[in-house]
Amino acid sequence: MACFAGDARLIPNPARPPAGAYLCALGDLPDPGSRGFIYRVGDALFLGFVVRRGEAVRGYVDHCPHAGMPLALLPNRYLTREGDLIVCSSHGALFRPADGLCVGGPCAGKSLTPWPVIVDHAAVHAG
Repeated sequence: MACFAGDARLIPNPARPPAGAYLCALGDLPDPGSRGFIYRVGDALFLGFVVRRGEAVRGYVDHCPHAGMPLALLPNRYLTREGDLIVCSSHGALFRPADGLCVGGPCAGKSLTPWPVIVDHAAVHAG
């Protein structure tokens, strides 16, 4: 089920790309690196991002569990300078790329909402 970022388990979101939708080439995603995506269908909006570390690519809904707003104020700036953690540009919360768990800041213990993605034939697709 495609969902709105606010409560990803309850509200269907027609703007969320369907499973299998092409997102980007793996080679266009730096290692470590991140990239944001915005999709619109009518009035519905879906914001998501992917994070690459080595061969692992994870996707998350671009919605801070504390502030309720997108994490990156600048395009594709989801990682710390070291590239080891996801950071909320608004208030500095830090999240682990592997599972989205907040490990620092005002939302410690909460998690980002996963956005399933897959890597197939050197391309990243919605899962």
